[in-house]
Amino acid sequence: MLNVNGVAIPTPSDYSVGILDISKAERNARGDMIIERITTKRKLEVGWRYLSKSDLQKVMNAVSPVFFKVEYLDPQTNSRKTGTFYAGDRNVGALDYMDGNIRWKDCKFSLIEK
Repeated sequence: MLNVNGVAIPTPSDYSVGILDISKAERNARGDMIIERITTKRKLEVGWRYLSKSDLQKVMNAVSPVFFKVEYLDPQTNSRKTGTFYAGDRNVGALDYMDGNIRWKDCKFSLIEK
């Protein structure tokens, strides 16, 4: 479902696509709204309920560079698209700690188009 820099990462449990219009807006002397759409960007909200240690490491390493290519499913075009993205804050919770091993849950973050 998602490729980061050409590498498939585990399919997220949660996947949401935001379509963001970047605009300059102001009112003219008659009070009419004038909007200049500069561009449209995507924001992907992704999350995994549970990931193995190796899958979590794969995901976290994939999104650690400042910018990276993401291939994703886009609802507006109903097709696969590729763009340059960066990752927002990454959060991961601990499920439990047993016999010296930790298991992780609820990994989630945003991928925001550059």
